[in-house]
Amino acid sequence: MPFVGLGLHLVVALFFAVHAMRSGQNMYWLIILFSFPLLGSIVYFLVVYLPNSRLERGARKAVAAAVKALDPERELREARAAFDYTPTAQNQMRLALALLEAGQAQEAAGHYEACLKGPFASDPEIRFGAARAWVECRRYGPAIAHLQGIRQSEPGFRPEALSLLLARALGGDGRAQEARAEFEAAVQRFGSFDARAEYAIWAVSFGDTAVAQRLKAEIEQATQRWSRHHRELNADMVRRLEQAWAAAAGAGPRA
Repeated sequence: MPFVGLGLHLVVALFFAVHAMRSGQNMYWLIILFSFPLLGSIVYFLVVYLPNSRLERGARKAVAAAVKALDPERELREARAAFDYTPTAQNQMRLALALLEAGQAQEAAGHYEACLKGPFASDPEIRFGAARAWVECRRYGPAIAHLQGIRQSEPGFRPEALSLLLARALGGDGRAQEARAEFEAAVQRFGSFDARAEYAIWAVSFGDTAVAQRLKAEIEQATQRWSRHHRELNADMVRRLEQAWAAAAGAGPRA
């Protein structure tokens, strides 16, 4: 029986060793895992594996959502206080994101643009945040400029999110054919729920009934297999979709 227990410890240590190699952890973890199979596995699980697992990420998201529900202005207050006390670029970026998440897009855009005047002028994350803020403000020209600039200089940066935001900005700017092409490319390349949902929302607002109905059927077929957890993760997008369908039904067919 002791040999069985020792063998199990080695199997667990081997599992974590494979995880360490695949995830690019420092090689000293291999020494710890095989020198102390039981204790090393426990330490690796708590220090490395659990914090990067889906379970932990889900727990963090749940905690963050609960905190936001109880005190929705907390992050904005803390970010503003941090920036007022120490007006660094990092604190200004944090404040800009907090403002954007709180629905204060105009002020957020101002802070993002201020960040882009310094050493972070070409930072793709800041430019993307600025583009998000400008889209929320319905100032589509600056958003398009930022997104196209990111695509040119950093083609691998968040390709799906950038494509969908660019499509929304093009649609908002009245460039319907370019928006349609960008949405179609996103659906073809990524095939995700978000890509189809954003395209469907735009198609409904543009009055393209054929495309909207096609996408609605595809979305309904995909979401039938969703778990409750999956639905909760996509609740915001589902709500936007339902609002778009309801608005289209209430408006009736266009003349």
